[in-house]
Amino acid sequence: MHRTRIYGFFIDTPADRADDTVAFWSAALGTKIHRQPPDDPYWRLVGAASGIQVEVQAVDDAPRYHMDIETDDVAAEVDRLRGLGATVVTDNGSWTVLQAPGGHLFCVVPVQSDRDLFQADSTVWP
Repeated sequence: MHRTRIYGFFIDTPADRADDTVAFWSAALGTKIHRQPPDDPYWRLVGAASGIQVEVQAVDDAPRYHMDIETDDVAAEVDRLRGLGATVVTDNGSWTVLQAPGGHLFCVVPVQSDRDLFQADSTVWP
């Protein structure tokens, strides 16, 4: 048995366009920006959604959106999703990038949110 929940929604943007992307999405969503430390590739858009993180991520790739699914058992969740048709793109040890049948990338990560939130808001899988 393991648990999962959507942890976050990420706006991936080429690193050289990150500042403009952060400014746009912060203004569009009416959020404050949190980034720490200054060289972190993530900018959190504080208050964009209730219960999940919304962040801009600087990447060395094409712009896209992706979500992270957090779980208390990464291997079990990856196996479950592979059984549904996802394919593994990159296994980074503690977290995995997968591709859904429609071509969308997403990550399966260890629990990142507050444990109480995770327990209250997660789905239990056999």
